[in-house]
Amino acid sequence: MSTNSQHHGQSRVLRVFIYTTLIVFAFMYLLPLFVMLVTSFKSLDEIRQGNMMALPNTWTIEPWLSAWGSACIGMSCEGLKGYFMNSVMMVVPAVLISTLVGALNGYVLTKWRFPGHKVVFGLLLFSCFIPFQIVLVPMSQVLGWLGIAGTTAGLVLVHVTYGIGFTTLFFRNYYEAFPTELVRAAMIDGAGFFKIFWRVLLPSSAPIFVVTIIWQFTNTWNDFLFGASFAAGESAPITVALNNLVNSSTGVKEYNVHMAAAVLAALPTLLVYVLAGRYFVRGLMAGSVKG
Repeated sequence: MSTNSQHHGQSRVLRVFIYTTLIVFAFMYLLPLFVMLVTSFKSLDEIRQGNMMALPNTWTIEPWLSAWGSACIGMSCEGLKGYFMNSVMMVVPAVLISTLVGALNGYVLTKWRFPGHKVVFGLLLFSCFIPFQIVLVPMSQVLGWLGIAGTTAGLVLVHVTYGIGFTTLFFRNYYEAFPTELVRAAMIDGAGFFKIFWRVLLPSSAPIFVVTIIWQFTNTWNDFLFGASFAAGESAPITVALNNLVNSSTGVKEYNVHMAAAVLAALPTLLVYVLAGRYFVRGLMAGSVKG
């Protein structure tokens, strides 16, 4: 009994230590977000008092309206409203196209293998490790040849091209564990390439689709380097507009407006992870234990 009690006590101490450590790290991780939120609801006069952690004495949404572009505070009149749709028009087709192409690639590389399929997969996998900076010059030349440099369509092509390696990796690993017997049975019944993909694989692919869409959405929405390099003026995504908004301030820095703008720019990805984060984890687990 004493041995069991001692073991139970040690386990309890270990759990307390682990949970305490996780709470501390979660607090440290969320503290900047808390500071951003409370600062975004303060006036500049209150911010000058210097207590970043304090809640606002007088709550105001004027910094949010100015950050969005519906009002003017001081020097800030041009907000993010005009650039939000640019990011939406860039993210939606880029995510859908790269996810669909990745699904087809994973399907071909696992169920319709051809001579050299390992080399093709190796090259696609290698593309996942190519730094962004290396592709800037050749990609700008390609966009110029196609006549879509500095446009939203150009950014879509960039993110589709760069994302195919990741989406192929996700779907290839997921479909590798999918029973090949089902595909062969469909072939015997006379089903063709796309019919097998549509009727056999897609109905069981929801978990990996969720994982891939969340991954691609986050990477594409939060991208700054490609947006700053391949978009110009009114076609810029929201991340570039946020940078311009912060750097355009002269004299007095309107930290409340900047904080509100940063939260607005990050809000879509935050919502995606809050609403679909558990499905992201489930999708990863489904891919790891399937079969």
